[in-house]
Amino acid sequence: MLELLQDYGFIGLFIGSFLAATVIPFSSDVLLVGMLLAGVDPILSFFSATIGNWLGGLTSYYIGHIGKWDWIEKWFKIKEESMLKQKHWIDKYGSLIAFFSWMPFVGDFLAVGLGFYRVNFTKCAIYMLVGKAVRFAFWVILYHYYGETVLQFKFL
Repeated sequence: MLELLQDYGFIGLFIGSFLAATVIPFSSDVLLVGMLLAGVDPILSFFSATIGNWLGGLTSYYIGHIGKWDWIEKWFKIKEESMLKQKHWIDKYGSLIAFFSWMPFVGDFLAVGLGFYRVNFTKCAIYMLVGKAVRFAFWVILYHYYGETVLQFKFL
């Protein structure tokens, strides 16, 4: 599937990054690194991955906001008890938690929880965008300064 998305260039990177932030369990980092190793423009790759992953995160927020348990359990495998346990963190840190929605395994859970508890959408969207941009900027900067050898070693 990764090769298929890479064949579509920036649109594939955008779609893959979007899906990775919603219901498909794979890493958009791998897609970005694949694009960088293929020699495509790192700045366009950064924006494509960031915007796609951000919109995917906002979709997860929206699904949480709708609050339909059958959707949340089906697509994100999150149980109601888990959401209730998460509430104290959301009450304490609020929209700042959205910054960490880029994290593997818990990022989707955080985005869904923020939507479910109806944390301020605008603030969540901004923190989420910043967090995801920092994540992808890390890979682009790593590629820029250390080249292909470091990235190939990391992903082979």
